[in-house]
Amino acid sequence: MESGGGAIVNISSMAGLRASVDSLAYGASKWAVTGMSKTATVELARKGIRVNSIHPGLIETPMVEDVPINKEGIIRRTPQGRIAQAEEVARMALFLISDESSYLTGSEFMIDGGLNAL
Repeated sequence: MESGGGAIVNISSMAGLRASVDSLAYGASKWAVTGMSKTATVELARKGIRVNSIHPGLIETPMVEDVPINKEGIIRRTPQGRIAQAEEVARMALFLISDESSYLTGSEFMIDGGLNAL
């Protein structure tokens, strides 16, 4: 606020926008990030601070290897037929903190290869 504004980007998950089976605690934490982002938007917008959230689907990370999921089934259901790379999420975050997104605030950005469109 002292510098005249800024941007906050919170990382949530698809689970922060839609329910999924067997993920009550995870889903609740991601919905909390979504709600926190919306509330922060309302509280900070007039102070020149933008707040958005990114909601990735399956991302190729070490965490994916440790979670008991049907990775191939998710890939088959995803319209783009693949999972995302971490760099794709990073590029979205860079865009959201840049001046190129100066009128974007209070929004959720899905990075899921079209899976949520189904």
